[in-house]
Amino acid sequence: MADYVVEFGKDGRPVEPDGRLDAPAFHRNHRPIWAVLQPFLTGKSGDVIEAGSGTGQHVVDFARRTPEIIWWPSDLNAQHLKSIDAWRAHAGLSNIRPPLRIDLTDPSWCPEMHDGCGPGELLAVFCANVIHIAPWRVAEGLFAGAARYLRADGRLFLYGPFKRHGKHTAISNAVFDTSLRGRDAEWGVRDIEALEKLAGSVGLVLHEIAEMPANNLILVFSRDA
Repeated sequence: MADYVVEFGKDGRPVEPDGRLDAPAFHRNHRPIWAVLQPFLTGKSGDVIEAGSGTGQHVVDFARRTPEIIWWPSDLNAQHLKSIDAWRAHAGLSNIRPPLRIDLTDPSWCPEMHDGCGPGELLAVFCANVIHIAPWRVAEGLFAGAARYLRADGRLFLYGPFKRHGKHTAISNAVFDTSLRGRDAEWGVRDIEALEKLAGSVGLVLHEIAEMPANNLILVFSRDA
């Protein structure tokens, strides 16, 4: 079952003195996620943005595994940005850049993408557990930004629970979806076919679907050749 999403730092878990937050889901899913990212990223160089980094733990783990890749964490929540920066300092890795404040409802994402302070063309965009706890316009902005910034061989990796043909893949995901919509009518588990249509509108295609533990998936999108 997908994790019930709350704002990190307000979930009752301890916060380190330096601001580092801990996400229980990270400890469960970072290895399976890496197993999907690894075949594409290994041996490559370039810039990767994590859209919606949350605590910052994923980007640290992946950066440690890929020293030739520059990782750019991002978020919109101030406490998350503090945690990301704290994890970055704690890790001491030279290939993690300071977190970007990205608003995914804006297709241009943030000023740093245009003023020379951010990355250029992107090897990949990774986004985990974001679009089902946000309005649909966040998914629209995520895909628009990815299409704008991904290089020709780039990929968008999207992790989370999804529906297929309008139906949930597990009862637990249906329960999760109901709980999300009860909190906010604009939230909810998204349908793969709706995301394919959205991707097509910006020149991306669904390249791969990877099965993940706990009834989650990774959807991999690429340029429409």
